[in-house]
Amino acid sequence: MGAALLAGFIAAALLLTGCSEEKDDPVFPPDTDLETAAPVYDPDLEPAGAVMALVPNDATALIVTDFDQIRLQLGAPTLTSADPAGKRAEFWRRADNESAALSEGLLRPIDDRLGEEYGFTQDDVVWEAHFGGEGGEQGWALKFRDDLDMAGVSRAVEDGVGPLAGVQVAVNERVVGMGTASDAEQSWAAEGDVMALVGTPATATYVERSCIPFDDAFGAGVHDQLSSGPAQDLAELEDLGPFAVSFGGDLATARLGPERPDTFARARLAETLPEGDPSFGAGFQRPVADPEGGRIGFRLGDPRVAAQLTLERRLPFAICAD
Repeated sequence: MGAALLAGFIAAALLLTGCSEEKDDPVFPPDTDLETAAPVYDPDLEPAGAVMALVPNDATALIVTDFDQIRLQLGAPTLTSADPAGKRAEFWRRADNESAALSEGLLRPIDDRLGEEYGFTQDDVVWEAHFGGEGGEQGWALKFRDDLDMAGVSRAVEDGVGPLAGVQVAVNERVVGMGTASDAEQSWAAEGDVMALVGTPATATYVERSCIPFDDAFGAGVHDQLSSGPAQDLAELEDLGPFAVSFGGDLATARLGPERPDTFARARLAETLPEGDPSFGAGFQRPVADPEGGRIGFRLGDPRVAAQLTLERRLPFAICAD
């Protein structure tokens, strides 16, 4: 993944806060039996699943933030642009510091103008997605709440306000976007192995089409300095294709695909390989491996650190096999 894409993904100010108190090891709920979604936009899917039909197949990475889930998590499930400014500001203060949001809200820099002139703000966005490839950020899409009058959104697009200039608008679906797939058959929704990685509610989801090179996750030159123990752990890894990381209130789940006996080795890599700054353990704690489901569950430490590590692709469990 190119540096420009990473820069776009980490442009949000990721403020580091203290680690959470220790909690019990995570317990996995059973995976939902998900059929491969038809390659069309389906608003009934959870956001990471719904947006798949809008992501062109040459994109390599996707981040999705479900602001409705974050509002629910922070005790403000009905918050909209109609609420008092102080209440909305307090929500965003907490969201920026207490959630694992992977984007800070595309419309927030122009919220004042949007609210005053067009009758909507970022507080009316249900979810937001950004996707990109080797050449940098490729496009984005966001979904407005179902009861929002889209006339104001259409006027803001026509007036070319901020990032809304030149975007596509699907009024009935209440979705706007830039650089989205023109044919769902040529989108991520047509790829069953990718679709199978999403489908459960999450505050935020990261999906990548392939494993992360060792040097990207740990830095150049580290591999040659490894002792025999870590080197043996690396030797146990199997090839990895698409993977996803999803965040809940206090749990993060890495999905690597079904039937993966190397999940145990991948789960312990962060403990045996060199630590970065911030450390992986500051964001992801107490891993529990599920080889049959190809999942690794973590307790969230500091959610902002976990989000930063994800956006910077410093994820030991997702590195490529030697």
